[in-house]
Amino acid sequence: MKCIDFDKAFSMFAMKYFKDHAKDYKNYDAMEAAMPEVYDIFLDTPADFLAHQKPGEYFDAWDDAKTLIDWMEDYFKQRVPVPDMLLNRIVKLGAPAEKRLVSMLKKERTPQEARMTAVSLLQELVSTEPMEMYIDWQKTRDVDDELCDAAAESLAQMGTMAIEPMLKALPECNDAGCEALCGVLSYYPDESGEVLKNLLRLIRKDDANIAVLAGYLGRLGDEGALETLIDLALDTDQSYLNYIELRSAIEMLGGDAPERDFDESDPEYEAMARMQLPFRKEVEEDEEEDPDSPNAPEIPDGPMGDYLQ
Repeated sequence: MKCIDFDKAFSMFAMKYFKDHAKDYKNYDAMEAAMPEVYDIFLDTPADFLAHQKPGEYFDAWDDAKTLIDWMEDYFKQRVPVPDMLLNRIVKLGAPAEKRLVSMLKKERTPQEARMTAVSLLQELVSTEPMEMYIDWQKTRDVDDELCDAAAESLAQMGTMAIEPMLKALPECNDAGCEALCGVLSYYPDESGEVLKNLLRLIRKDDANIAVLAGYLGRLGDEGALETLIDLALDTDQSYLNYIELRSAIEMLGGDAPERDFDESDPEYEAMARMQLPFRKEVEEDEEEDPDSPNAPEIPDGPMGDYLQ
């Protein structure tokens, strides 16, 4: 199937539209604000490049899930932006699209971007069909894996039906997978104690992602984590951001976090301090600003945001 670049077509449409309606817009900001409205007009306007079909209705002529999903994959392979109208049409097909998306995820040659989109579409369909596959992905995952992260988010959406399969998979997972599944499981009561046990093991590791794991423990709500969290918060080698997350988790569990002092020698503390500095001194309400002051706002040479000349 032909992969039409609708983004490029819309850019050309918008340029002509704003040129024809230049008198209706004062500056670039006004045009930006009108962009969603102009996009709706584009979708509802018969286009020459579509043989006078409306872009918003173009994909409605197809109702075969295989055709549409293969078409989506071709868009990724040809590096042409995937039209939202195509994705919306796939979702509207419901169950037939669900089965085809799952099949596509199982193909190793499928482009990564297409697989990410498939996971997103299945989430829109509130599908539980790929649950076991998503759990299997976590077992041998890398620490940084966007596809596995997206799958974990979908497992969280699936609710309580995913709890037992995830718990059963924990002993087979590497540490990255265990962390990901425990992150999802921390939303639910830990009746077996397995989630707490694994999170405490992971957070004690030398290379632990302490800030994230502390958040999971706080969310889990088990006071059995307090001793470990307090010990870590007392560790003077902990960075500022780690300490902040540890303190938050301790307080969520009803404990008293130990006080720590930080200064500019901690790069995270220094960075956060810089972010909190005011960009300019506050001027008293009745005080007149000196235009030569380095704190005075810069006056532009001409109108800001002009788009059309």
